[in-house]
Amino acid sequence: MTDIRTRALGYVRRHGANVVTEVVVNFLGPLLIYDYAKPHLGDVKALIASSAPPIAWSLFEFIRRRRVDAVSMLVLAGIALSLLAFLGGGGAKFLQLREKLVTVSIGLVFVGSAAIGRPLIYQLARAGLQRRSPSEVAGFEALRDNIYFRRTMMIMTLVWGFGLLADAAVGVLLVFTLSIHDYLIASPVVGYGTMGSLGLWTWWFAKLQRRKGEARRAAAVAANEAAGGAPMESEG
Repeated sequence: MTDIRTRALGYVRRHGANVVTEVVVNFLGPLLIYDYAKPHLGDVKALIASSAPPIAWSLFEFIRRRRVDAVSMLVLAGIALSLLAFLGGGGAKFLQLREKLVTVSIGLVFVGSAAIGRPLIYQLARAGLQRRSPSEVAGFEALRDNIYFRRTMMIMTLVWGFGLLADAAVGVLLVFTLSIHDYLIASPVVGYGTMGSLGLWTWWFAKLQRRKGEARRAAAVAANEAAGGAPMESEG
């Protein structure tokens, strides 16, 4: 827990400004716009207006970063689905439900990528590594045929996929049990809670798998040396 707390505080120090921006754009902005616009425009148009800040911010970030990789394509797909959800018309509840289709679609992409043996987490991890440390990409790619590595990528992808689908299911429940005002408060909390939990679980699981990999390599080296063989090189 101490390690997790230390990492969380370090993240906040490094990305505090981004966190504040996310809260304003995805939480306070939509809520204030909806409350202000509802008396003048009604529920549906006010709800559509409230979606403008997060969609505009996502577009701005995509254009600013000017990258085309697995992460940016996923973000772009989310933006496109969000726009389509709000262009279809219909009642407020139906509009909210269509918005959750974005989460459902992305969750299904994760699950589908695992089903065809091309886990999306691998592509996302590779894209992130390419941005942070390009020199390590070759070593990461070399692990693709390692059975333990592939299993780790598969499990992570499935957990993210089903986690997003569970988030969407909770969102649908909130649509039918809360007012739009309360939904605009609860939905971001559930969404950020889901993403935060998945992120922490991913960090913990990756660390656990690395330890298991190191233990397997150490055991293999010890067994080889006990058999009188030459010292084994690390698997990487």
